[in-house]
Amino acid sequence: MRAIGLIEFGGPEVLRVIDLPDPVPGPGEVRIRVHTAAVNPTDTMLRAGVVKAWFQGRPGPYVPGMDAAGVVDAIGPDTDTSLRPGDRVIAILQAYGPRGGAYAELVVAPVESVVSMPPGVDFPAACTLLMNALTARLALDSVAVPAGGTVAVTGAAGAFGGYAVQLAKSEGLRVFADAAEADVQLVQKLGADEVVPRGDDVADRFRALAPDGVDALIDGAAQHELIVAAVRDGGGLAVVRRWDGPVDRDIRLHNVIVTDAATDHARLLRLRDQAGAGELTLRVAEVLPANRAADAHRRLAEGGVRGRLVLDFTAS
Repeated sequence: MRAIGLIEFGGPEVLRVIDLPDPVPGPGEVRIRVHTAAVNPTDTMLRAGVVKAWFQGRPGPYVPGMDAAGVVDAIGPDTDTSLRPGDRVIAILQAYGPRGGAYAELVVAPVESVVSMPPGVDFPAACTLLMNALTARLALDSVAVPAGGTVAVTGAAGAFGGYAVQLAKSEGLRVFADAAEADVQLVQKLGADEVVPRGDDVADRFRALAPDGVDALIDGAAQHELIVAAVRDGGGLAVVRRWDGPVDRDIRLHNVIVTDAATDHARLLRLRDQAGAGELTLRVAEVLPANRAADAHRRLAEGGVRGRLVLDFTAS
């Protein structure tokens, strides 16, 4: 099969087309013929070797990608599933595991990590859902704000931040968010009740809206110590880039690791259903042929991408 991978860590130029053996699904696994794969910041971290220790010494080639959409190609023996070959599905992949990631014509995943696509959604949009929405779901579950409470979201115009805003609103929370001037209308459309300018002083801006502090903050922009002051005494702070504080005032700090829930089938099904019902907005910035993965990584590094860049494995 054709995959997009790397032999050594480095810049976008290390990504290349490589030929790998077709993976064989084992018990409890599903093989998917990939149509599209989303390009996420975690993919660029893998490519650059930022967390190469997660490979636990396994040699390359390495294949990035955590989000895939395609059709079921084969089902492993003794696999309890209603899925059948030809079904349109989405999956969250463990790119640091021995099976590799989503940038490949064929991928194998545990059946618990695979769900059918939302109805009426095409392959490019479908592959943008699971990884970011599941991360947002875990972040909100970790801070556990009851209905009627207030949550702030940084990086609200991004894929993760947008899902965090929409999931919080679906649970009856009051949502504050930050945005660049050009993104204010987008973030308002996603459902934020109040939008403040982004920047290093965003904690002060949130405090102006909630003088006692917000009940919880979801830090999609990795502002860490800059935003702790926005949270009330005893509130919650969820971060998606590993950070261990310091925090004070009994603030509960939660490091969200999406791979911890990659086989949480019930959560994945719920996110699929919410996307199908229009509660979650699937945003595609651009679709590129898979062999232009390096260009996609460069564009992501430049910043300003709204929605997800998508690699098309059906294009020549």
